[in-house]
Amino acid sequence: METRKVQVTGGSTFTVSIPKGWATENGIEAGDRIEFHPEGDSLLLSPRSAQDTVEGTVDITDLEGTELMRTVFTLYVSGFDIINLEATRVTPDQRRTVRDATQGLVGLEVIEETADRVVLQDLLDSSELSIHNAITRMRLVSATMLQDAVTALIENDDSLATDVIERDDDVDRLWFMISRVFRSALRNPSTAADIGMPRETCFDYHSSARQLERIADHAAKIGQLSLNLDEVPEDVAEALEDLHEEAANIVEMAMDALLEEDGEEATRLGNEARERVRGVDEHTRAVDDLIREMDAQRAQYLSLVVDSLSRSADYGGNIAETALQKAAPRPEK
Repeated sequence: METRKVQVTGGSTFTVSIPKGWATENGIEAGDRIEFHPEGDSLLLSPRSAQDTVEGTVDITDLEGTELMRTVFTLYVSGFDIINLEATRVTPDQRRTVRDATQGLVGLEVIEETADRVVLQDLLDSSELSIHNAITRMRLVSATMLQDAVTALIENDDSLATDVIERDDDVDRLWFMISRVFRSALRNPSTAADIGMPRETCFDYHSSARQLERIADHAAKIGQLSLNLDEVPEDVAEALEDLHEEAANIVEMAMDALLEEDGEEATRLGNEARERVRGVDEHTRAVDDLIREMDAQRAQYLSLVVDSLSRSADYGGNIAETALQKAAPRPEK
């Protein structure tokens, strides 16, 4: 850390010098402009405009399938605006994988294809993105998925179960978008200004979005398990519905706390959600007692369903913990 003395020039203008080492490392020369970003009681300096295009190039010659798709996801989340995928020769399978990857990412499109290269570009302006809207959408979709997954299991509705599994892609798409914006806000203060949200709040939303993404994964898992199960006994179905209701209420209460602007109300909701997580064990034991006498395979599948619902409640508790931290008073400097 370096310190600088604030001086007054012209009787009314405050000036402060910047460290020469920092200026040299960032290519700042006399006459260049730098950006100042107010953030609470702090002032952040940026050596270049947030509008600069970030471009990256990766050799995908030896990448196929899941590994290639993961590479595209990683570059997108890392914040590259233009992604050049190069190879000695891009195979048809690689092209299909890349297209599948872009369909799972908000704003990313293929803008150029040649024999040895595929170019992707993010066409969305960060100022047009809303993390608040994205996490609200994630909340709705994940909650609906969990409800429909339990319904599909109890009613032996394979069509609904399949639909739940497919909807997981929608949540993943929103999760990747939030991750991209969050990482961009960490790197560049201009992004936080563009989306109109402090970086601390971006962090809280990013952390909570991760929990919602996991809930959606467990809903998809329940949907998959329901495809392997036939009729669920009525007493087990009722116990599962009770467990789901309690888990869903915890998640809803936690998300209400996260999005609540009033600190006292957010704290009340967050504490209540955290307290209710402890009561989930009682519901879990009730279902376990009922399925213990069933045949081994059905009992195993239903135990996995119980585990997914219990974990969803835990993820709601994690969101509540984040909401409590968000609502807590800020320490004074």
